[in-house]
Amino acid sequence: MDKIKVFLVEDEVVIRKGIEKSIKWEENGFEFVGEASDGEVALPMILKVKPDILITDVKMPFMNGLELSRIVKKELPDTKIIILSGYNEFDYAKEAINLSVTEYLLKPISAAQLLCSLESIKSTLETEREEKELLRKYSEEMEENTESARIKFFRQLIFGEVSTGEAIETGKKYNISLSAGMYNIVLFKILPAADSENLLQDTFQLEDDIDSLINSLDNVYTIQKGVEGWAFLLLADDDKDMDSKIEGFKAKLHGVMKNCPKLDYFGGVGRKVVRIRELKQSFRDADKAFIGRFSMASNQIISLEDIHNPKNEEKLEVSGFANVEHSRELIEKFLYNGTVSEIESFSEIYMEEFTKDALSSELMRQYLIMDIFVTVMSFAEKMGLSNEGFNEETEGIRNRMQRQQSLKEFEKEFITMLRTVVSARDSISARRYSDIINTAQKMISKNYM
Repeated sequence: MDKIKVFLVEDEVVIRKGIEKSIKWEENGFEFVGEASDGEVALPMILKVKPDILITDVKMPFMNGLELSRIVKKELPDTKIIILSGYNEFDYAKEAINLSVTEYLLKPISAAQLLCSLESIKSTLETEREEKELLRKYSEEMEENTESARIKFFRQLIFGEVSTGEAIETGKKYNISLSAGMYNIVLFKILPAADSENLLQDTFQLEDDIDSLINSLDNVYTIQKGVEGWAFLLLADDDKDMDSKIEGFKAKLHGVMKNCPKLDYFGGVGRKVVRIRELKQSFRDADKAFIGRFSMASNQIISLEDIHNPKNEEKLEVSGFANVEHSRELIEKFLYNGTVSEIESFSEIYMEEFTKDALSSELMRQYLIMDIFVTVMSFAEKMGLSNEGFNEETEGIRNRMQRQQSLKEFEKEFITMLRTVVSARDSISARRYSDIINTAQKMISKNYM
């Protein structure tokens, strides 16, 4: 615990220096942070160092001890005050009591007496500090529990696990009015980048900036935030109002990102829905649009319409053998950065990259199967995933893909392949991080405990 800071104000230099020199401050858990000859000189010094205990003589020129105490109590209400007074100055005692002065000591006073009073006040201060710390931790826990319950409620909302009436009533507990004419979901994420020197610091700053943005907006709520990215719920009166709100929100997010030019980002906008129970569809569309980050330029916030729009310059049509290289890049990018929960959406977007004519060709599908398999095994080797069991599993999936007759069956095995590799990637990454954490713990235990 930090030492208790003490400041002394006494106009008689002999008494002032005597008090300062006669008490072993450090040994007794105190820190002597300053002294002054009168209240007027002392006040700015006191407001700067913010002592825990102020010792002041009652009768001083320019500003007496009671006037000083009155100002200090107003500016620093937690500071404890010890008044030093002569035998003929009892008239000041009543006013000192009104000022909530902690101790009123009569001069002359010995170092032992003063130290006894200081020790008593120190004990009170330490108890108050412990109580404040407990209250702070309790408040943080309550805030975390409330935020956790709020996020859980939003997720139930998105996945259709609560009725409309229950959603509206529960929303009121979090000061959220879910009665609206239209709803929409926006997903947003910072993309991995190795070239940012202050990536962690920039990300923390960005989190604060986005929180401030959301707090300044009406009918925009944060459903999720963290390493997996942000999810926002937008409410509007009607279709036109939602279009305006979406465009405005996108512009504001772009504006926030200008403050972090080293961070790349991507966002996906869902479909507009008129019922709370349809939010699941809005979220799914936003997730599909969000998958566009694997095939489109970064620093965009797009909808499914933007992906499917043939005028979109970012869209690359993969129609035959010449463009399979592009599909290979998509898969590799997803294997590095995609998540298990995104696999089905990625598969759907990936298949849409090909024309129906291209996929209807058995020769094209066989070529594509081999290309997918080579890409997967190359990634596995780079990540250190290859072992006998893993190789046999992926080889089995490849063989099943070659035997499939329908595109639906082909896609099903493609999803299985992705899930196998991404799960293995996550498993080995977790072990690597575990090794790092264990090493750090051992170093801390050895060198700092």
